[in-house]
Amino acid sequence: MKLTFTRIVAIILLVVPGIAAAYGFLAMKDAFFAIFEPNIGHMLWGKFFVGILLFAAGVAFIGGWTFFRDRKRNYVAPRFKAKRKQP
Repeated sequence: MKLTFTRIVAIILLVVPGIAAAYGFLAMKDAFFAIFEPNIGHMLWGKFFVGILLFAAGVAFIGGWTFFRDRKRNYVAPRFKAKRKQP
C-alpha cells in the first residue's frame, strides 16, 4: 500500500508541473497570435510573460527531477557525477 501511494504522489508531482508548462506554452502562443486578431491588434505582454514563467518553471522542475534521478542511478556523464571529498 505504501509503495503505490508513493508512486501516486510521484506521478502527481510530475503531472502538475507538466500541465503548468503546457499551459504556459499555450499562453505564450495565444499572446503572440493576438497580434493578428483584428479586435485586439497588439501583443498581450502580461499573458506572454506569465506564460514564459510557467513554461520555464515546469520544464526546469521536470528537468531537475530527471537529472537528479539519473545522477542517483549513475546514468549521467562523469562531469555531472557528484564530487566526492578527498580524505
